[in-house]
Amino acid sequence: MRFLATLASACALVSGALAAAGKAPPKSSEQRFAEFRRLARLSSTIPLNDVSYKSLTAAPRDYSVAVLLTALDARFGCQLCREFQPEWDLVGRSWAKGDKKGEARMIFGTLDFSEGRDIFLSLGLQTAPVLLFFPPTIGPHAVASPEPLRYDFTGGPPAAEQVHGWLVRHLPGRPHPDIRRPINYIRWAVGITLLLGVGTLVATAGPYLLPIIQNRNLWAAGTMIAILLFTSGHMFNHIRHVPYVAGDGRGGITYFAGGFQSQLGLETQIVAAMYGLLSFSTIALGSRIPRITEPKKQLVAAISWISVMFFLNSFLLSVFRIKNSGYPFSLPPFM
Repeated sequence: MRFLATLASACALVSGALAAAGKAPPKSSEQRFAEFRRLARLSSTIPLNDVSYKSLTAAPRDYSVAVLLTALDARFGCQLCREFQPEWDLVGRSWAKGDKKGEARMIFGTLDFSEGRDIFLSLGLQTAPVLLFFPPTIGPHAVASPEPLRYDFTGGPPAAEQVHGWLVRHLPGRPHPDIRRPINYIRWAVGITLLLGVGTLVATAGPYLLPIIQNRNLWAAGTMIAILLFTSGHMFNHIRHVPYVAGDGRGGITYFAGGFQSQLGLETQIVAAMYGLLSFSTIALGSRIPRITEPKKQLVAAISWISVMFFLNSFLLSVFRIKNSGYPFSLPPFM
């Protein structure tokens, strides 16, 4: 492919040089289109130089031209040029394969800075890449203004589909070959290998993992932990990057931040622990204590868990009053 591109560039250079030297008569639009179409068979985006660029874009022309002005040499440090070049080659290659008869009358070219310094200077270009679209000046699709249209690269290197869509908008009434990306065999091989590996792992470890996955207690514990994390404000801490503790202004620390728009890391852990104990107390009172057969032990356990719930609810209400000084409810001993 590199050899074909070099050969196409050499052919374009010789043709342009002969025309410039006056050894060949000026060619018509149809002759130039046929000549560059032959070069496009060697390289879908024809490598250009100063002379061939002028010949390709010269008016009058009854065909359209898309030229990428780029700077691929490493000494220019154009990262965007190197990133976009494969996408540009894909556009030209897809168009050449889909429009073998040339019905769209579209030519794709590439002018590197090392081969077209004079063109870059004449256009006043300070950056690269620059994509120019030259509409026809004669024929059924001619436009009023001969000035080329310029693609905007401010959003970074575009995909081939984006450039294709931009060109299609300026080529009404003509064939628009679709972009056809080559099959990425490496990606397919990696994907199939991973799929087979996962399938083998599942088939081998399935009998050991299935009882764990179906364990109700495990799912219940995971659900409870997730609920406690989210109801206690864990996500708030990650989003706001709140401090773990704060000073109280008297040389000590405070565990709870006042107001509903502020929170501390330790505060979240304390609230989560309280909610966890309250949940466990409710579960114990509803499911564990009724299973105790001895009346005295059952009474002691019930009073103990009720006391824990009362104490925690009292403390929780006091926290609400710290967050909102107007909160009216309270329970002893935290009044």
